[in-house]
Amino acid sequence: MSLLPCLEINPTSTATASVIWLHGLGADGNDFAPIVSELNLPEDLPIRFVFPHAPSIPVTINGGFVMPAWYDILEMNIDRKVDEAQLVASSDEIEKLIEREIERGVPSERIILIGFSQGGAVAYQTALSYKKPLAGLLALSTYFATSDSIELSDSNKNLPITIHHGVQDPVVPDQLGRKAHKQLENLGYQCSFQGYPMEHNVCMEQVGDIREVLIKLLN
Repeated sequence: MSLLPCLEINPTSTATASVIWLHGLGADGNDFAPIVSELNLPEDLPIRFVFPHAPSIPVTINGGFVMPAWYDILEMNIDRKVDEAQLVASSDEIEKLIEREIERGVPSERIILIGFSQGGAVAYQTALSYKKPLAGLLALSTYFATSDSIELSDSNKNLPITIHHGVQDPVVPDQLGRKAHKQLENLGYQCSFQGYPMEHNVCMEQVGDIREVLIKLLN
């Protein structure tokens, strides 16, 4: 089985949990790797961090320029017209990475998905449709692109979902994060929303909050 190339950060002891963290448009798996040391996680919580690299494809909103992307974005309007087939194909690739973690001895219930921007849209699709229960989902500065088409899995109907968004985000307006929050609450999911005084990025206050979420979900 072919897998996406990934950067991995392994704990000093055998991993008992895994975090699969998806980057945004034009970045790669190295983008969020430096945050792992900033999380300052307890030594008795050995987590493997997996940072997959998206393939490079032409992106319509950037004039067809080829760059790392989980899917093509066709229009840069508030509703974000995207290539859903490519998004779902990327989701299928992330499912393979989840299965690999299970094969390495980490139960699905101890696997968390984190996704930023484009990666968050793929993380929504993957976590909410996956056929085995996961530990949680963190959606960072993103949007629920497949809300109208996704086939929700009963296995993750109780999935804890945490949404973080910059209130000054000029790339993915925070109203898209709030819209996802409302949609998920209406569907009955355990979902929280936290805004931060930042643009389309991650801030230190947020890193501390991510740390607390990981500890809460995996302890």
